[in-house]
Amino acid sequence: MAARTSQPSRRGAVSRKPATRTPARRKSAAASPLNLLVRAVGALWMGIAHGVGWIVRGVSTQAAKAKDLDPEHRRDGLGLLLLGLSVLLAVAIWGGGAGPFGGWVGGTVRFLIGAASVALPILLAIAAIRIMRSAPDPAQRGRSFVGWGALLLATTGLLEILQDPVDIVQREFMAGGLLGWGVGKLEQAVTAWVAVPLLLLLFGFGLLVITATPINKIPERLAHLRDVFIGKPLSARDDDSDEERPKRRLTPPAAFEADEESDDGEQETVTIQRLPKQPPKVKPAAPTHTPPPTKMEQLVLPSLGGDYVLPPANLLRPGETPKTRSKANDDVIAALANVFDQFDVDAAVTGFTRGPTVTRYEVELGHGVKVERITALSRNIAYAVKSPDVRILSPIPGKSAVGVEIPNVDREDVQLGDVLRSRVATSDSHPMVVALGKDIEGGYVTANLAKMPHILIAGATGAGKSSCLNTLLVSILARSTPDQVRLLLIDPKRVELTGYEGIPHLVTPIVTNPKKAADALEWVVREMDMRYDDLAAAGVRHIDDYNRKVRAGQIKPPPGSERVIKPYPYLLVIVDELADLMMVAPRDVEDSIVRITQLARAAGIHLVLATQRPSVDVVTGLIKANVPSRLAFATSSLMDSRVILDQPGAEKLIGRGDALYLPMGASKPQRLQGAWVSEQEIADVVAFCKRQR
Repeated sequence: MAARTSQPSRRGAVSRKPATRTPARRKSAAASPLNLLVRAVGALWMGIAHGVGWIVRGVSTQAAKAKDLDPEHRRDGLGLLLLGLSVLLAVAIWGGGAGPFGGWVGGTVRFLIGAASVALPILLAIAAIRIMRSAPDPAQRGRSFVGWGALLLATTGLLEILQDPVDIVQREFMAGGLLGWGVGKLEQAVTAWVAVPLLLLLFGFGLLVITATPINKIPERLAHLRDVFIGKPLSARDDDSDEERPKRRLTPPAAFEADEESDDGEQETVTIQRLPKQPPKVKPAAPTHTPPPTKMEQLVLPSLGGDYVLPPANLLRPGETPKTRSKANDDVIAALANVFDQFDVDAAVTGFTRGPTVTRYEVELGHGVKVERITALSRNIAYAVKSPDVRILSPIPGKSAVGVEIPNVDREDVQLGDVLRSRVATSDSHPMVVALGKDIEGGYVTANLAKMPHILIAGATGAGKSSCLNTLLVSILARSTPDQVRLLLIDPKRVELTGYEGIPHLVTPIVTNPKKAADALEWVVREMDMRYDDLAAAGVRHIDDYNRKVRAGQIKPPPGSERVIKPYPYLLVIVDELADLMMVAPRDVEDSIVRITQLARAAGIHLVLATQRPSVDVVTGLIKANVPSRLAFATSSLMDSRVILDQPGAEKLIGRGDALYLPMGASKPQRLQGAWVSEQEIADVVAFCKRQR
């Protein structure tokens, strides 16, 4: 930055002659009464302005001290304020008994909008109830402003035009008020025969905008209202049910369905204003990262038949409403701005996205500033924000900004029930879809194990690996039947997966002996070969195509065979501790795993490998080459991170479910907070499934 230079002023260098002043006209000794009145009004106005300014400054100071108040409390306060104003206006406008202040307020409102003020208390009460029930969507504010503005203009204009012009006394209270008087000038310009239809069109436009109904959707809305209030004809209901009913349907009493207000779209970037000496005030948008859904209904999944019922949704408890901003975020923004100023780096924090565990602050660089200047300040940033776990992402994918990821002091847990009830989970009815957690932007993350097609899960002890396995298993139990997915669990440690003993999805009891685990993997290889023989005989390339032909009756056993042709279920093999197997029979285990990972995708067999020792002698090169998807939790060293992800990053995670997810085909991992399911929830889901054996 160029230094600023200022030239000293040279006093006395040029002699200046004092300017000659024109003598002002002498005022008369006796001031006119008009001047005295103007001065009195000005003095009164200045006194009122100073008093109001003092009050506003005091209130703003106290409000600044309470800026870390819970957003729900602020929303409740706004709703109660509107409700109180509604009561005041109702008494003042309808009854005329609200006292001097209420009378002044009611008279002012009637003067502004005339007879339309009669409906104002009702509208304010409805707005107060809506605000207290749910947080308003900032993206809808513009639409609401345009719609209600059009309604107000049209209503006051119509009241002004249709009012009897002879009755001058009641015009102030019964016509359109001051606003209607202005809109009513349209009658003088184009006559009432044109002004009234135009205002009616404006009124209809306001209704369409408020209800978010395009003109071409009006018949559908009217038909929906008819069905709600009058009832849909029985024949129409039968026709719709015949068209929408799937060929195979499972109808248990309760399960998971997405809330309509959950994660629609992507979260908008949070913008803030940078000040030279003060931290910028951040006002993040309402998270489209999905508040926890509350509806608990049954998700209908395809089934092969039978009376198996999926576990009800109330077995998995919902979580708390996620925060969008806290005082800790403002403190971090101030600390980052201070670090940039101290080291003379032309950079500014332009926004942030808050997740359940970490917050990513977006830093934009000035012209000509290298990205390396930000990455070189990682230790200084960690010192300033009082956290050693600072991760710098340069740049943020899809943005021209550097990301600084800092752990939240007030981190939040992600409940498995919220992820399974989210729209991203229920919109995909595939039985192999499992819940992973929440990403750094607050959006729910799921994964289809059939598309991975195999995954390596690794991390240090206590980092969240076992919780992730429980999340995967409970997701399978909550979404799929034994006819759709079968499980083979290998648990050499004998403590992690024993709670799932006896569920109907198991093809064999849980394998705990490492030597028998090698035999179990060999059986999986033989099962894979048998499935491929059937695929080749049927002339298909994937297990889904084979099952489709079996259900259609296109595949039959050869003459004289006693075999009953049935669709193949997906087979999910979960190995909890790969290191124990590699110590007992490394060659046999590695050969079986490599064979499965290379060929089993089309056969509907998928592998989940978990280990807390991600070393090169456990996760060998052949295993890594054939397991394309990775999920890394916090590791103890940079070398372990490179073994799992082939890149650094996992060593800077903070544990307790903080993970980096690298799906197949991705170049950079996605940071997320793993979902949590309690022991009691696991026991309830397992008990529900075991009762149906």
